[in-house]
Amino acid sequence: MSAVGERFRAVAAGFTARVEGVPEGGWERPAPCEGWTARDVVRHLVEWVPGFFGERYGVSYDGVPSVDDDPAGAWAAVRDRLQAALDDPATATKEADGPMGRASFEQTFSMIALSDVLIHTWDLARATGQDEALDASEVAGMVAGLADAPEEAMRASGHFGPRVAVGPDASPQDQLLAFMGRQP
Repeated sequence: MSAVGERFRAVAAGFTARVEGVPEGGWERPAPCEGWTARDVVRHLVEWVPGFFGERYGVSYDGVPSVDDDPAGAWAAVRDRLQAALDDPATATKEADGPMGRASFEQTFSMIALSDVLIHTWDLARATGQDEALDASEVAGMVAGLADAPEEAMRASGHFGPRVAVGPDASPQDQLLAFMGRQP
């Protein structure tokens, strides 16, 4: 099993715990992402990840339940297919062309999807009143990686909100959230 597979297992466990912890009536609560509900946070991951990685890397997402009918089941189905792909050496190392050039499934997944699941864990927790603590190891790695990131280009992609100001003593998690445009 690859290091990316292990990292996803840990990050996905955090997101899964929040999905399973959504209280009765909680799926329609507003999320930190403007115009989104808690259900939309799950919908985002369940729709864009298979759309991006499915055909490109040969990962099938047939039979995934509807987020409208079963958000927890939809997430579990996508999560399990992603984990299986990352755990399969042939799939994990399969290369394909993408927006960032030619890269393997696990390289591309590590660059764009792992951080999305991590950040949306916080979004779902905030929307539904759950524990907002994120995987500290992943947070630390992401904060370190952002130090040299081309911030202007990243913001121009439209995937990040405006940076939120935090104090110099802010925790790594608060620094990451602020960079992503979240109000910690």
